[in-house]
Amino acid sequence: MTVQMELARIIISEVNEQQAIYLREVNGSRSFAIVIGLFEATSIDRRVKGFQAQRPLTHDLMVRAVEQMGGEFQDMVITELRDHTYFASLRVRQNGELIEIDARPSDAIAVAVTCSPPLPIYVNEEVLREAIGD
Repeated sequence: MTVQMELARIIISEVNEQQAIYLREVNGSRSFAIVIGLFEATSIDRRVKGFQAQRPLTHDLMVRAVEQMGGEFQDMVITELRDHTYFASLRVRQNGELIEIDARPSDAIAVAVTCSPPLPIYVNEEVLREAIGD
């Protein structure tokens, strides 16, 4: 079972290498943080704030490539938490088939906020429980 989440907060620190994003349960109270890299945090932050680059950035390129090949992004799911590392999938529908693309959660979220409209973000219930220590 999956739980729909929303991007609640992005923390970008100029003095630390590690950045954080917080996901909050839609229609619920649970939330958790994921530590990500500066590039991904900046990409997510710019997209959320509506910044448009003059040339396509990496996540723009991925969205355009999938769409030009006839695919349609459906959503993203954080599927697993193993050894303090989160795993995710971007789910793309193409020719009636659902294709799951392995991705880091930070990249999947960056793609999710790059899509128009933004993709739904889901987390497997077991992952959410483990992330919040439940």
